[in-house]
Amino acid sequence: MILAFDTSCDDTAVAVLKDNGDYVNLIASQVEVHSSLGGVVPELAARKHAEIIAALTKEAIREAQIDMDQIDFLAATVGPGLLPSLLVGVAFAKALAYSHNIALIPVHHIEGHIFAPFFGRDITFPFLSLVVSGGHTHLFLVEGVGKYQIIGKTLDDAVGEAFDKVARLLGLGYPGGPVIDRLSKTGDPYRFKVPQGLKHEKGYNFSFSGVKTYVKNLVNSMGGLSKSDVSDIAASFQRASIDILIEKTLKAAKEYDVSIVSISGGVSANSYLREAFVEAGTKYGIDVVLPPSEMTTDNALMIAYRASFMPDKEATSRLCLVEAKPSIRVGEGLI
Repeated sequence: MILAFDTSCDDTAVAVLKDNGDYVNLIASQVEVHSSLGGVVPELAARKHAEIIAALTKEAIREAQIDMDQIDFLAATVGPGLLPSLLVGVAFAKALAYSHNIALIPVHHIEGHIFAPFFGRDITFPFLSLVVSGGHTHLFLVEGVGKYQIIGKTLDDAVGEAFDKVARLLGLGYPGGPVIDRLSKTGDPYRFKVPQGLKHEKGYNFSFSGVKTYVKNLVNSMGGLSKSDVSDIAASFQRASIDILIEKTLKAAKEYDVSIVSISGGVSANSYLREAFVEAGTKYGIDVVLPPSEMTTDNALMIAYRASFMPDKEATSRLCLVEAKPSIRVGEGLI
């Protein structure tokens, strides 16, 4: 039984994963706190984590109907992420580990995302993993637990960051992903020819920096925007951004001869992405695996799930070796 924490950004997340697969997965969002500021403020996020994490942990334990002495392992995200936020979760987990004499498993945040789509189902290696969020757009070849090869990544903005920037230019607020997804359902996705960075380049890297400039110039040239204009821009941007992800990912699947592609991270909650990826995968004989909706954004259940693979090998009671690391490579030794 694992009690896990994730405080990598602005969501305080606590989860309990039982050995029979039952779980409790709690997330305290800070969207209302940061939305008026146009983005996440690290110091403010850390303070909110510190205010809520103890109470959220008690609630998770209560809902799981267990006691602390039934916990076999603790797990916590140690990186990457915002350092002030990471420090809160790591310090809290270490305090619990020390006071209750429970071994602590340090988990890489992106490894949590990589395996989240397979929660509740068998994993077959190798597979391609596309992690798309506000901070990441990475394509991995996953050959086993701890065996990852980056075969593509964004060279500038992450796709989730592009969603937020475009939403800000359209006056839609923060976060941008959900509102663009909603507006796109009534917009014309072919009205504007939004650029697709590195579309004709060899390899599997991505670029989304040009989108912001394109939309900014478009908004300035059009003057006042009607509701239909905003919906059309949102839909055109969304289609172009998601389509390039699909095109390059499935092309990589063919080259690396894999039949399974997983998509995870906050952007994997996008309805167009989920529908279009599955449709394209079916066309080309690729099994597209998506996480349940509650495991798309940052959450502690994916951290507990990743920690469940090899707890005896990765757990440590030498707490001085567990440190928050705002920048850490996937696959880098954590202990």
